[in-house]
Amino acid sequence: MSRPFSRHQPQQPLHRVNGKIRAREVRVIGQDGEQAGVMDLPSALNLARAQGIDLVEIAPNAVPPVCRLVDYGKFKYELAKKERDSKKHQHANLVKEVQLSARIDPHDLGIKLEHSIGFLCEDMKLKVTLRFRGREMAHTEIGKQVVNKFLQDLEPWGHPDSPPKLIGRSINVMISPHPKHKRAKNPKEVVEAPPKSAVERPAVVVAEAPADPAPVRVATNAAENENGLGQSPFATLSIPTEGSV
Repeated sequence: MSRPFSRHQPQQPLHRVNGKIRAREVRVIGQDGEQAGVMDLPSALNLARAQGIDLVEIAPNAVPPVCRLVDYGKFKYELAKKERDSKKHQHANLVKEVQLSARIDPHDLGIKLEHSIGFLCEDMKLKVTLRFRGREMAHTEIGKQVVNKFLQDLEPWGHPDSPPKLIGRSINVMISPHPKHKRAKNPKEVVEAPPKSAVERPAVVVAEAPADPAPVRVATNAAENENGLGQSPFATLSIPTEGSV
């Protein structure tokens, strides 16, 4: 037999505003929080319009219903902000579980320790469980040593609510985070300074280039040169005259 088709019902608004209020009389609260008294719905709506704001029903189950004079957009923003702030403090209610074993590998134990530190730094509680398998129940002291070593490594970030207890085939312990001002920082968030080189290179001294010498002016006229430089090579030759041999 097929089920009847059901349409998706739209979500009802959280508050009735202005003309959607159904009560005949309402108790009105002003913007400053003072009560304006009980009045009929049309008078309350006129009062809201005169102030340029909305009439919001905040307590529909009261007799008569309680309405507030407020800007509805601002009113919704304040409610959403309060809800976000309240969710920030709900991390302590979250519980993360880490499972160990009596023969856990040191590398795996280090990874679980790293994850546990991250949970505690986010204000979450941590449940540590170590289960014994098969004949491991004959040597429960080995599992207790693993749990105690794990708690000792987590001491800077959290503290056990009670000593570890053996319940059935497992050891359980609950760890709560320290307050932020008493808790160590997450090693992942610590920024290390860049390492310095072991051998420092000597400073390279760059010699300055010598200044260019002053240009030398060469005379091109014989009158300007005392040694006769620049004269024509035919200046010393005598030109024979008529009658000379």
